[in-house]
Amino acid sequence: MKFLHVATLALLAGGFPLAACAQAPAPSTFAVGTTTVTNTVLASNLEHIWELAWGPDNFLWMTERSGRISRVDPTTGQVLPLLTLPDVTPTGESGLLGMVLHPQFATSPYVYVVYNYSEGGALKEKLVRYTYSATAGTLSAPLVLLGGIEATTTHSGSRLVILADGTLLMSTGDAQQLPEAQSMASLNGKILRMNLDGTVPADNPTPGSRVFTLGHRNPQGLVQLPNGRIYSSEHGPSNDDEINKIEPGRNYGWPNVEGACNLSNETAFCAANNVREPLYTWTPTIAPAGLAYYDHPAIPGWRGSLLLAVLKNNQLTQLPLNAAGLAIAGTPVNFVTTFGRLRAICVSPQGKVYIGTSNGRASATGGNDRILVLENTAYVASGNRSGTSAFAFDVYPNPARRQATVRLAATTTRLTVRDLLGRAVLSLRPVGPTATLDLAALRAGSYTVQAEGPAGSATRKLVVE
Repeated sequence: MKFLHVATLALLAGGFPLAACAQAPAPSTFAVGTTTVTNTVLASNLEHIWELAWGPDNFLWMTERSGRISRVDPTTGQVLPLLTLPDVTPTGESGLLGMVLHPQFATSPYVYVVYNYSEGGALKEKLVRYTYSATAGTLSAPLVLLGGIEATTTHSGSRLVILADGTLLMSTGDAQQLPEAQSMASLNGKILRMNLDGTVPADNPTPGSRVFTLGHRNPQGLVQLPNGRIYSSEHGPSNDDEINKIEPGRNYGWPNVEGACNLSNETAFCAANNVREPLYTWTPTIAPAGLAYYDHPAIPGWRGSLLLAVLKNNQLTQLPLNAAGLAIAGTPVNFVTTFGRLRAICVSPQGKVYIGTSNGRASATGGNDRILVLENTAYVASGNRSGTSAFAFDVYPNPARRQATVRLAATTTRLTVRDLLGRAVLSLRPVGPTATLDLAALRAGSYTVQAEGPAGSATRKLVVE
């Protein structure tokens, strides 16, 4: 067994008492730098939350491993079920897993989910697209985009991410069939890239193949940053849990390499197989799960960091990225809770962090899992006031095609373009009174442009044709 660096625990968070009844526990606080972060329970009585996503309707969208897909009111915590999948097989660690919403949800109201099901007496995995009806509050018209992937009760992955170029990434586990992670003929132990109809993009690393990267054991976190960089979290065996920077066509080593290429047999394999070493590893393992990127002024101490939901140590882990995004800048910081295993995480456009736990059933009638909200309650976003604010700015042309110019009326330290889901798809630091937005990689649709600076912030709508 190898021993690499282990994150030094920084127990900065106070304990969160578990509720023994329906009454929610009182909010608690902890420090992130000079910011006080408040933790509250938004919703409870849930079971194995697997995915949380911020929707264009300003609701949280949630999957539970037993097969239920719901919308959750972020103000009241009310859970509004949309569908329980009729053919999901929630056995062991299998069941309903990742979910993502179409980036042009207003005109293409599609919800993509990945889950385990039974076929011919064997456990399999598939990617299915559903159509959402806001009027009826339902998901219907399932369309299987990819199916028949080998599965077992563990090592299924699986996260979904729609990239800025309009393609979809799906992570898969090795399904305990270790050699398959290195086989280009297998979809197991991979990160797959597809068009939104399930077809193979023409510019994939291997023509005709959905394989984007290979050599993965059980990747359960996946995120793309505004600058286009992609990162994943991955479960190791009894050593070497990983944070990886995902690059097209690269090999991530499993099962021939565990963690870094630092043993003699691993060095030879890495050199011959284009292996990308992890940015960070943990031994002993921590069981890393959901992964998000935080870059909001509400909690300055988390800006420019990956936030990782961790199962084994009941903790949220901050991984600050260096300026190039090629390394973790310093030692990860752990914020320990007493809410148990943390699986899902997402960041809202308001800079709030939502976390879903994965503890299971408390009884025959209810679940033991909750959605937590971490926020800086003292933060107040200062927006544009009727176009007369000193922080007002203009974007032109609007609608725009490949470029847009931003004319700034005040010192601006950051410009962020967000899609309808509130996800940052472009970010830059302007120099001078104007800045140019390169829109070539963005799909046609509606976006928002947010300018931030010492005087506050303001937002403008931008239409890309």
